[in-house]
Amino acid sequence: MPTPATHPTPRRILVVRLSALGDIVMASGLIPALKTAYPDAEVSWLCEEGCAPLLKHNPRLKQVLIWPRTQWEQLFKAKRYLALWREVRQFRAMLRAQQFDLVLDAQGLLKSGLLAWFTGAPRRVSIIAREGSHRLVHEVVTPTHGADPVMGSEYRFLSRYLGAPQGSFVHDLAVGEAQQARARQVLAEALQAAHTPHSGRPLVVLCPFTTRPQKHWVEANWAELAQALWDQGLQPVVLGGPTDREAAARIVADVPQVPSLAGVLKLDESVALIADAHLLVGVDTGLTHMGSALRVPTLALFGSTRPYLQGPTPMTRVMYDALPCSPCRRRPTCNGDFTCMKQLTVERVSLQALELLALRAAEPGLAAGGEA
Repeated sequence: MPTPATHPTPRRILVVRLSALGDIVMASGLIPALKTAYPDAEVSWLCEEGCAPLLKHNPRLKQVLIWPRTQWEQLFKAKRYLALWREVRQFRAMLRAQQFDLVLDAQGLLKSGLLAWFTGAPRRVSIIAREGSHRLVHEVVTPTHGADPVMGSEYRFLSRYLGAPQGSFVHDLAVGEAQQARARQVLAEALQAAHTPHSGRPLVVLCPFTTRPQKHWVEANWAELAQALWDQGLQPVVLGGPTDREAAARIVADVPQVPSLAGVLKLDESVALIADAHLLVGVDTGLTHMGSALRVPTLALFGSTRPYLQGPTPMTRVMYDALPCSPCRRRPTCNGDFTCMKQLTVERVSLQALELLALRAAEPGLAAGGEA
């Protein structure tokens, strides 16, 4: 690993990771790592508005700054270029006034690099640095490809580059008290409406939805899995965002004892619900990564993508068949067949899910472990 040049100990640190939800979850381990490496430093985070609920409850962050991307885009589309220029200048002035002395571009894109440059910080470090963003920072960190199969590997590499000690990178999602109470209330009401009032059945959160069709599991399989888990004495619940409501309704149509909370809970309330779960089963989506980060037993179904092969503890298990064409990421070659996901049968998934629950029951301390 490269060793950075000697720099003054930072007092004000900014992490720039604007999106997406899963990436912010995986990068969250930078917070305790930086606080361990620099105990007297204040750590702030810059992100897009939609991702802020993941961070705003974290007591280890001084502040969460919001990049007003939507507002800027609206001004640009309306051709209000002067107003846009004023907003950009004002935002830049705000960032400079913070007097950050260390800024981490944990996204490595032109937009994140530009915002890091706006700070005027005397030390700006980027991970990978694509789209020409290397010109906007002082140092570029390139993780060793494939050297670390554990969730969040590139951010852990960055933390070590900055001097964080071994074991200090631990994914860090905080649950708000009000959000936890709200999530429990909504769940109780949903179970009551489904005529399955909570009777001590362990909660299983199902997360079927993501951004690209090649990352989806077969929709019909979710209903069959939900029924299988119910028959094992568990209480499945489908979770997703507002745009997932219609698909979630189709999944639960034949399993009335399984409610859908897709689009019902806010993002930080979804975090709270996942934290209460005994098990999470999901595809490559932010909610699934939240389960791993919260040390909830998590079964991740990967195919066209493979963000990691191991979770932060044995409580995460990845199901991934390494086909010759996988991971294809954004360019599937199967003409929509998605074989990599179809061959993850309900029987295989059910077996792995029950094994995870048994592991949790046998060794509950595993759910609270740290990372290497």
